[in-house]
Amino acid sequence: MRTPVNGDRRRRLIVGFLISSWALVLVAGCGSGAAGPAAPAGAGGQGDPAARAPVPAASAASGQDQTGSGSGSGSNVGNSGDEVAVLNDAKIVRTGSLELQVTDVGKALTSGRDAVRSFGGYIGASQQQRSGDQTVASVTYRIPVSRWDEAMDALRGLGTVISEKTDAQEVTDQIVDLDARIRNLKASEQALVGYAEKAPKVSDLLEIQSRLTDTRGEIERLTAQSTALNGRAALATLTVTYGVEVVAVTQVAEQWNPAAEVDRASATLIGFGQAIVSFAIVVAIVWVPIFAVIGLFTIVGVLVARRLGWRRPIGPPPALPPAMSPPA
Repeated sequence: MRTPVNGDRRRRLIVGFLISSWALVLVAGCGSGAAGPAAPAGAGGQGDPAARAPVPAASAASGQDQTGSGSGSGSNVGNSGDEVAVLNDAKIVRTGSLELQVTDVGKALTSGRDAVRSFGGYIGASQQQRSGDQTVASVTYRIPVSRWDEAMDALRGLGTVISEKTDAQEVTDQIVDLDARIRNLKASEQALVGYAEKAPKVSDLLEIQSRLTDTRGEIERLTAQSTALNGRAALATLTVTYGVEVVAVTQVAEQWNPAAEVDRASATLIGFGQAIVSFAIVVAIVWVPIFAVIGLFTIVGVLVARRLGWRRPIGPPPALPPAMSPPA
């Protein structure tokens, strides 16, 4: 017969074995899930030296002298070694829109026109609509880029800002490219003129004349593009809408798009479904095998425990009632 001390010792050994097995399985499963697949070295991860390489701030192919009037900002040092003001020759096209709620549209239009003219700008286009007693006016101003911030502050002060949007696009590279192409075409034009003076045949002269016409047309087209870009970079475009309360209502009505709302809701639903499917895949591939192994270890532990004779302690048998004395 086993003593109670030996039985308790066996039970503690079996319980320790089961707990250790579960802990090892859980640690192995969590460790493999947290590690995840390693990012490939060539996919822009930390192991890719090209991904960590700094990108040059300006391209050397722009054909501009970095110490002269090149694009971007730079600083020059005088003969005395003192730094001078930063030189910025970047060509930037600025555009913007402004929604204002004013008390009197007519007075606001006059004040806005006078403010823009004082900064050297002018009115490029205007539009006015009247609905009952309400008037909404839209004016497009052309403002010098150097006075952009001052003009914006002056126009904001004409009323309550409902919405504001500004955008800046650098076109320095485009202008440099156009100028380089124009120079090359002019050089080709001069060469064709020299060939025309020495053409021995009329047919050769006619062919050279045709090429001269095409070259001159391309030069004029590119020159017009360069002039337009320089003009847009010199004068910013700002569209201001003046109104009372109709401005806010019109803005909300224009921004609401039922088709976009349907697309957004569909994208949300698809994302939710993808999240559920992804969770189910992780559970099926990762956690189901882990719980299966845990269950297997549990069954094996129970069988081993029964084999070793692990039973619940049996208490002393209940006391028998006292013997009844026979009646006299």
